[in-house]
Amino acid sequence: MGRIIPVFIPHAGCPHQCIFCNQKKISGQSEASLLNAEKQINRYLQWIKPSSENEIAFYGGSFTGLPLELQKGLLTLSDKFIELGVIGSVRLSTRPDYIDDDIVDLLKQHHVTLVELGVQSLDNNVLQIAERGHSAADVEKAVTCLKAKNVSVGIQLMVGLPKQDWLSLADTVKKVVRLKPEIARIYPLLVIKDTPLEKMYKDRAFSPLSLSAAVAQASYVYEHLTSNGIEVIRIGLQADEELCKEDNIIAGPFHPSFGEMVKSFQYRCWVAEQLEELDGNISGILIAHNSKITSQLKGIKKCNEKFWQRIIDKQDITLLADDSLQEAVIKLNMSAE
Repeated sequence: MGRIIPVFIPHAGCPHQCIFCNQKKISGQSEASLLNAEKQINRYLQWIKPSSENEIAFYGGSFTGLPLELQKGLLTLSDKFIELGVIGSVRLSTRPDYIDDDIVDLLKQHHVTLVELGVQSLDNNVLQIAERGHSAADVEKAVTCLKAKNVSVGIQLMVGLPKQDWLSLADTVKKVVRLKPEIARIYPLLVIKDTPLEKMYKDRAFSPLSLSAAVAQASYVYEHLTSNGIEVIRIGLQADEELCKEDNIIAGPFHPSFGEMVKSFQYRCWVAEQLEELDGNISGILIAHNSKITSQLKGIKKCNEKFWQRIIDKQDITLLADDSLQEAVIKLNMSAE
């Protein structure tokens, strides 16, 4: 299995200051340059074996908004590692409004196989308040352009944006499903130091989601995307050293295991639905599952088990690991009194 070599180009190429954005805090990098990029790659190569399945991933900024000379320099750098057999392809992230036919043609010449778009929402009102500087129509045009040239598409979404209620979120998810990206990421909105959102928060013009609300909303997005064949490759921000420095996160639903909490919430809801449909007198329930999901199934401090026991009036619930089952399969067996 190949490895991803991340190269962060914080805020580079983007003329917009979104209200939530401070890429230097999020990525831990302070400048975009060829030298900086090569240093990042070489650091990872100390423990990654060369393979055509490996990828270089340019993250953090709007790659296709960089000066053309720098774009070509970075892509030529990745070409060098392809020629050396270290990697086999390249992926990058950019803004939806920085994609057109000429740009995609350039990317394809340099082995770019996947482009992730910083979408966040497909509600124009939410996008405007977040000062994203692009519209939902820009997203659709970008996805259409990339797919027409056989470049895979990723979409990054946020929960908890200002004025993003459940109806707005549900509409965004519906539109993303219609666009059919290959992959997606889901992030909860955090209030990061030195951002316009920090001022809004301190002026009481914005309140972030609670952790439980963010988990519920991210779970909704995750369920609908995955059930429609869209692979969710990350849920929650990477808890790196820079982001987790004291006072960098001012407020918001940050948890280092946010993705695990979302998946655990999925299992809670799925089992709860089955339990609520039970009829008759039940003396106990056996939940058979693959051992890979035991911790997610139980929940933090066994919160899922306690939740289910309340539904069935505190009857016994036993979790049984059975690796003959596929990872995502759960079987409920009931014993009558």
